[in-house]
Amino acid sequence: GEGEKRVRADIYPLRVENDAFVLFLKTSLMWGKCYFSFLFVRLKIRVMIISVDIFPKNGRNSLSFTSFRCETCSKEEAKYRCPRCMKYSCSLLCVKKHKLTQSCNGVRDKTAFVSVNEFTDLNLLSDYRFLEDVGRTADAATRHCLVHSPATKRLLYCLRNKARGCNIELKTLPVGFTKRRENSTTFNSNKFYWHLKLIFPHCHAEYTLKGVPDDKTLADILKPYIDPVESDPVVCQRLKVYTSSPQSDVRILMKIENRSRNSVRYNELDASRSLLDNLKGKVIIEYPTLFVVLKTLKNDMVVLGQGEHVFISCYVILGYFSYISSS
Repeated sequence: GEGEKRVRADIYPLRVENDAFVLFLKTSLMWGKCYFSFLFVRLKIRVMIISVDIFPKNGRNSLSFTSFRCETCSKEEAKYRCPRCMKYSCSLLCVKKHKLTQSCNGVRDKTAFVSVNEFTDLNLLSDYRFLEDVGRTADAATRHCLVHSPATKRLLYCLRNKARGCNIELKTLPVGFTKRRENSTTFNSNKFYWHLKLIFPHCHAEYTLKGVPDDKTLADILKPYIDPVESDPVVCQRLKVYTSSPQSDVRILMKIENRSRNSVRYNELDASRSLLDNLKGKVIIEYPTLFVVLKTLKNDMVVLGQGEHVFISCYVILGYFSYISSS
């Protein structure tokens, strides 16, 4: 009896401390909810004040709005504004045209930079809702039956194993990453059918191809885009810098993975060889991304070996002059 009482007496302070900790958590959550409720009420009051100023009871607008011309056709008065790039459009046709020419998806960028001076309650509300959406998406992804299904894991294992047999180191990302979701690469006993992304930096354009066989040459892959005869008229007009240049000036580069940010390098690929031959001995994360550049135009992409050669040459020249000055 005394031993049991002593044990219970020893446990009692722990229970008191745990109850105090739980009470502290509940109090903190309550104050947090009160704080956000205060912010929402404050935001609603501001919205009501703005609506009263813009739409007074006499029916007249107290604010003078400036009319804008459509930035696509430059003829009609604008009626719409893109939430992402803030371009003005007058009709559905101009909206679709601006999305095609600007590579715009029309979805507001919730993670765009906002300076402290421009940060308002609307930005706070947007960030709060964005965090809630991220939490819901992550929770739904972990609960999805296909994420942890044996069939999905077996498919990814076979995909990596097949690539390893072709001397390609294929790496897959965890579920939830954009590239993991976009990847549509498949394979059979004979060949790969790659999900491929083409980026044209000089025109700020990119295109996604699906089901590209690995025995197709890079020259044939690029023909519908940079060939002045076989390319689509809309694509040809957008990639005018490439279609008007000789094919000998076109260079195809692929970023080398697993390098630090301050030493980014690219491999130059051979357009006359197949996609499989160009990918051998390289590391690919989910799917290949090819950069199409021109020799005649300046770009910031350093091909593997070129930057090192320049550095070594400068080092040798400096060493030579220092040797002459010392002698």
